[in-house]
Amino acid sequence: MKLQYLSVLVSAMVIAGNAIGAELYNKDGNKLELLGKLNGIRHMSSDDSKNGDRSSFHYGFNGEARLGDGIIGFGSWKQEIGLNQGGKGGIKNSFSGLDFAGLKFSDSSTIDYGRNSGVLYDIGAWTDVMPQFGGDTTISDNFMTGRANSVFTYRNSNFFGMLDGLNFALQYQGKNEIGRSISEANGDGYGLSVTYNFSNGLSAGTAYTSSNRTLSQQQYSLNRLDSKKDNKDKRAEAYSFGVKYDANNCYLAALYSETHNMTPYGIVGEKEKSGSGGFADMAYNFEFVAQYALDFGLRPSIGYLQSRIDGDDQGRSQTIKKYIEVGATYNFNKNMLTFVDYRINLLDKKNFIRNTQISTDNILSMGMTYMF
Repeated sequence: MKLQYLSVLVSAMVIAGNAIGAELYNKDGNKLELLGKLNGIRHMSSDDSKNGDRSSFHYGFNGEARLGDGIIGFGSWKQEIGLNQGGKGGIKNSFSGLDFAGLKFSDSSTIDYGRNSGVLYDIGAWTDVMPQFGGDTTISDNFMTGRANSVFTYRNSNFFGMLDGLNFALQYQGKNEIGRSISEANGDGYGLSVTYNFSNGLSAGTAYTSSNRTLSQQQYSLNRLDSKKDNKDKRAEAYSFGVKYDANNCYLAALYSETHNMTPYGIVGEKEKSGSGGFADMAYNFEFVAQYALDFGLRPSIGYLQSRIDGDDQGRSQTIKKYIEVGATYNFNKNMLTFVDYRINLLDKKNFIRNTQISTDNILSMGMTYMF
């Protein structure tokens, strides 16, 4: 990271945050709200692939409809548009966030289907609170780790109303392969999560998923140099454990997770040369974050993330992600905030890192967000 990047802090702090929603309709138990979030974000790094504009616009709708005594129908649709290549070049990218519909019952349970968060993210969300980085030891659209397609989810709060603080979720995911990259495809799978919220601000939870791998994923593993290690398992599995404390203006959260035949690293694709990437036999992930909310709107943040794999393309152990995060957000009001976040990369630039094209440079991110 060049020193002149730091001088930008004085004149530009640019953002991210959670949309709050503007109510469009509310009558007889039927509701509709509009969500919007405009992010102006700039990343600065010596790595050209990480340097540049990351601005985006998020928009969507949430709706509810009263269907009968104790039953409410609901739906959510969210979209994201990248704004870093406008004008004659057009919009660079646009993709779906979360799109699902379901039913809410009077016993504090819901059931829904669509594109939603995987149950592993029930725990992963606890550490995914850093201003810009963090929460990335797993990736979205990779089985049920983050955003996930074709998921049928049942959630229950306070264990049918009989035990405050005990929540659980059951999830089934259908096969997704056509039109998706090999690292984002999945076979049929299921998952569950259990969390318990204590009365003192402390929470603890765990999650587990198990899925079929697609034939392409199995064949890709067989073509690796370490095929003798029997890395052709038909299933991909993961589990995670997490704790968090959220009280007295203090937020602390830690996560440990393991994945089997699920975590991609480097360049993963059927046409890529052997040795440039693959799926790890095992991945061991750790995330930690600490934040403190000051009364005048400033919220400093510090975090640490590490992901280590067993079974690279030559059957060896490697660290594929390791960094410290230092940053802060400042809330002007409920509609406007700004942030700065600095990612200090701790990876060594050795042969494995070069071959898999994993970045080892630091990144400075600044931004501003308007929400409605």
